[in-house]
Amino acid sequence: MSEIKYDKKRLHPVKSILVDQPKPKDPNSPFLRLANQFDLKIDFVPFIKIDPVSIKDFRKQKINILNHTAIIFTSRNAVDHFFRIAEGMNVTIPTDMKYFCISDQTANYLQKYIVIRKRKIFTGTRTIAELLDVMKEIMKKFPDEKYLFPCSNITRDTISTFLKESDCIFSEAIIYNTVPSDLKKLKKVFYDILVFYTPYGIDSLIKNFPDFEQNNTRIAGFGKNTAKAIKENNLKLDIKAPMKDITSMTRAIELYIKQSNA
Repeated sequence: MSEIKYDKKRLHPVKSILVDQPKPKDPNSPFLRLANQFDLKIDFVPFIKIDPVSIKDFRKQKINILNHTAIIFTSRNAVDHFFRIAEGMNVTIPTDMKYFCISDQTANYLQKYIVIRKRKIFTGTRTIAELLDVMKEIMKKFPDEKYLFPCSNITRDTISTFLKESDCIFSEAIIYNTVPSDLKKLKKVFYDILVFYTPYGIDSLIKNFPDFEQNNTRIAGFGKNTAKAIKENNLKLDIKAPMKDITSMTRAIELYIKQSNA
């Protein structure tokens, strides 16, 4: 793998990192291993929080779950809140329901609610684009599916646009709201790197700190939508993932630190 070229003017030593995620429970988490490897201070603070949509508010959407033959899941949150809604409405999901999941991790998470070996589950490898490639192939075999897309109030419209352009019958069901966390306690805290996995984290950063100036703070972003949000807010994306031969955020950060702390 060839060495990644970074902006040399911004290659300052890294001693602290703030990650826009809950603190991992696994002591062997890649971020915790990174902290030990480079003697780093790594804190975990979710920049967004999830507010469940009540059964009452879900009913107002006038969506009948059992009118659908396939469900699209793009996150574990979507899985949890979909089955919460179904249970709250006393809906039993048919065994012949098809599931389209953004990754193997999300697909495996389904076993919290169903016996997955008895279900038809189709998975992408990580991104929405890859999931859509899988769906295109399945649509050729099953052109009459009726899709349910459980999502948040601020979901990106990539999947819904794809379904519409493919002339599919589908419903977009808002089952939880994604809202900015209150980050006032971070106001006087400085980190060398801020790590974001979704564009919503960037939105929260700007809403909490409208006068935020990046200066020497490096920003790491995962995925095209996150990178786009960083650029749209006139911020500098210093570390990006995934890239060729670099599938994880922690690996991208590790390679950056090896140059910045050399």
